[in-house]
Amino acid sequence: MKIFTHSLFSALLVGALLAVPATAKDAKPSAMAPAAAQDKTLTVFAAASMKNALDEVDNAYTAKSGVKIVASYAASSALAKQIEQGAPADVFMSADTTWMDYVKDKKSINEPTRVDLLGNSIVLIAPKDSKIDKVTIDQGFDLAQLAGDGKITTGDVKSVPVGKYAKAALEKLGAWAAVEPKMAMAENVRAALALVARNEAVLGIVYSTDAKVEPGVKIVATFPTNSHPPIVYPVAATSTAHKDAADYLAFLRSSEAKAIFEKYGFSFLVSPTT
Repeated sequence: MKIFTHSLFSALLVGALLAVPATAKDAKPSAMAPAAAQDKTLTVFAAASMKNALDEVDNAYTAKSGVKIVASYAASSALAKQIEQGAPADVFMSADTTWMDYVKDKKSINEPTRVDLLGNSIVLIAPKDSKIDKVTIDQGFDLAQLAGDGKITTGDVKSVPVGKYAKAALEKLGAWAAVEPKMAMAENVRAALALVARNEAVLGIVYSTDAKVEPGVKIVATFPTNSHPPIVYPVAATSTAHKDAADYLAFLRSSEAKAIFEKYGFSFLVSPTT
């Protein structure tokens, strides 16, 4: 009995000593980042099409700085309206300049921090096992006939950037009037991508970067760049951003971030800072 009591007392003593917090002198920061940054968090609102690439960029930034990035992905239109209504975002990354202009007009971004960061292209996709393959897109392109009785999906052409680019291209090519009744509008580009991957739409119009990360689809054609406005992704700190947002924005312009974005198929529109 005495041996048991002594052992229990020893265990409790060791436990109590281990529970005592280290002094400031003894505390050691993470090998990956300064101790002061470990509890910092930035919230980034970003276009849905950026998810795969930006997740990797954010992980690289966190490894370097210790600042955690919480990313919220959706259609740029939805994110812009959330920011307007006071959503606690530090950084906004839009898939077009229109929605960045929208939050600028609402005085919801720190305008001097704005930069046109990335470029992209739009493509026509089909399910990976589709018989449709290698399509030529030019003036008079009959997309309606190509789709047959099936549906064609893209983002909502009234608000979602990819849908607006798609409609502009189809109008320029003379295909919109015939194809409009066949269009199935999605809430964002990733939702459109999923419809094609699940064979719920015979064709879809998405960004090339989205098509490259979804094994359930194949690219059958790329829209000519002169058929739609330039696809530009601007980024800016919000008007309520934490001061660390400036360092994050600088990282987005770095050579390290450039290599990641280009790996996913984005074009880098600025000269890298480092």
